[in-house]
Amino acid sequence: MRDQLLTIGRFARLCRLSVKQLRHYDETGLLAPVHVDVGSGYRYYSPAQARDALTIALLREMDLPLAVIAQALAAEPEPRAEILRAERDQLAERISRDQARLAMLDRLAEGGLPGYEVTRGSEPERRVAVVRAVCAPADIGAHVAECVGRLLPALGAAGIAWQPPLRGLYPLDLEERTTIALAAQVPQEVDAPGLELATLPGGPVVETVHVGPYAHLPLAYHALFAAVHERGLRPLAPVREAYVVGPPEASPHELVTRLVVPVEEFAA
Repeated sequence: MRDQLLTIGRFARLCRLSVKQLRHYDETGLLAPVHVDVGSGYRYYSPAQARDALTIALLREMDLPLAVIAQALAAEPEPRAEILRAERDQLAERISRDQARLAMLDRLAEGGLPGYEVTRGSEPERRVAVVRAVCAPADIGAHVAECVGRLLPALGAAGIAWQPPLRGLYPLDLEERTTIALAAQVPQEVDAPGLELATLPGGPVVETVHVGPYAHLPLAYHALFAAVHERGLRPLAPVREAYVVGPPEASPHELVTRLVVPVEEFAA
């Protein structure tokens, strides 16, 4: 049997991997040699391991994490397919975010920072029905859509007539795990068991309007918070996005979002 085994160097060349990679895969338990010489410590591999080694090389070329590759190799065909589909979906999301960033960089390169009219105003107090979600900043869009899918049916089931537009409520700082909320304005006297009701405080605000894809909202926030600080104001949470014209009504480039930041004067 020993004569049928391959040294680590020969196996590495066969599988288009480096000796260093094979040693690392052994140390992490991803691909162990079938025999290790007790005296010399030399590693030996079976030709039958070539398929797994080539699969590892292929998946690493696609930047899949070693832990995911280990799960895929250990799984039966159908669970393995599910693991790979999940990685594909995550890759598609990253590509979509990168494409949005590219479009934003193109816009900045061609015309510089877009001009936004930032104004001071006052918001009334609002009674709102709220649903919440916890997510990473990169996943806010998907979770807002999920919140819409929870809030509107709940309002309909309760027979509550709400006043458009829907509003997204966000903290000032988007942390690794951020609590966001979607709110719909409802009549002051509403009392609906099973729905979270809250009061959105009124008061002075700084606001602007963004026309275009949600992926370009950082440009509007740049202008908005720059104006807040230039005017010597202190921003307060929650930041509010009012979806004046949303996805069901228009194309991404025709969406209209009103951005509102509550503010107060710094204490003297």
